[in-house]
Amino acid sequence: MCTVSVVVPSLNDADMLRRCLQDLARQTRAPDEIIVVDNGSTDDTAAIAHAAGARVITEPRRGVLRATARGFDAARGEVIGRLDADSRPAPDWTARIAARFDADPGLAGVTGTGEFYGAGRFWRWVGRHAYLAGYFWFIRMMAGQQPLFGSNFAIRREVWQAVRERVHLDDPRVHDDLDITFALDAGMRVEYDTALHVGVSARPFENVAGFQRRASWAFHNIALAWHDVGWWERRRRRRRARRDRRRAAR
Repeated sequence: MCTVSVVVPSLNDADMLRRCLQDLARQTRAPDEIIVVDNGSTDDTAAIAHAAGARVITEPRRGVLRATARGFDAARGEVIGRLDADSRPAPDWTARIAARFDADPGLAGVTGTGEFYGAGRFWRWVGRHAYLAGYFWFIRMMAGQQPLFGSNFAIRREVWQAVRERVHLDDPRVHDDLDITFALDAGMRVEYDTALHVGVSARPFENVAGFQRRASWAFHNIALAWHDVGWWERRRRRRRARRDRRRAAR
């Protein structure tokens, strides 16, 4: 099996991080390493990560992309899994990721959705069927390919190394999953796995300001990506890559 590193960026999320690391400790196929990136926390993030046996790396520059990149750069595994501190991965999460990459050498990345916790039934439904479903549909249209979801994805380390120079590390107002999605080459195939399960916190629905900030960052991220490569050109490249894959499979 391929080796799997799991990277968890964290900023003052010690309590949620503790649960995430407990869930990783219960995996049916243990990760080969767990890296917690402390993005300038003032709580017990580092102590909790050390106690759980994780490698702790510090990224003092605030920004989720910066923290993710710091962890990805340090990862030793052939495949790098990505969770948030509030993610609650299912017991087979690592095993499923390893199996997908082992079975498909041409796979660049795999992602799944999330089940919200910490809110009532109505908001959990909205989160799954409107918020996340809307994210996957909208970003697929904007990027021309399957987007990654930051709380639940994995990519090959060689893919990260290939796109690293194209992500916007100098901009703190970008989402790491969006920026990496837009940085992927046309031939880098990402698949959506309906059985790749994680729980995610319902914090996005706690206040309007937080939701607006996430949305404004997303549109900012899209504008940056389209400045690099326009929408029509992205779609043209993806169509050509799909044709090439079909021809190679004949």
